[in-house]
Amino acid sequence: MKVTFLKRGFLQRLFGIPATPRPPDPLAWRFENGRITIDRKRAPELARPGGALRLEGGGLPVRVLVIHGEDGAFHAFQNRCSHIGHRRLDPVPGTHTVQCCSVGRSTYTYAGRKIHGPPTGPVPVYPVAVEEERLVVSLR
Repeated sequence: MKVTFLKRGFLQRLFGIPATPRPPDPLAWRFENGRITIDRKRAPELARPGGALRLEGGGLPVRVLVIHGEDGAFHAFQNRCSHIGHRRLDPVPGTHTVQCCSVGRSTYTYAGRKIHGPPTGPVPVYPVAVEEERLVVSLR
């Protein structure tokens, strides 16, 4: 698999500034009983393949990246690079991968497997169920 790198400035990589935004609508998602429920009507970022949301706070025990994959499916990852833990992940358009926003450019498949960079292991992935106009991500 050929690895494509996100186009980022040096300072973006150095400081680990992710490209994926947090949802602008605070009612787009909620977390309870180990599950994240995303209202797709309130999260237009996920309407098309390549779209993504960065979920943080709101009682979440971990940061989560949810993407509408290039394969048409929805994927969720623990949003923490396995090399430098405080760095975030972003989808790489047209590649079926996510990549760390740091200088190392750690790259993972949708299954969480490392394919490039210094990490020694995978990034955790979470199952995503599509229930009508909702996505349900199970963190258990």
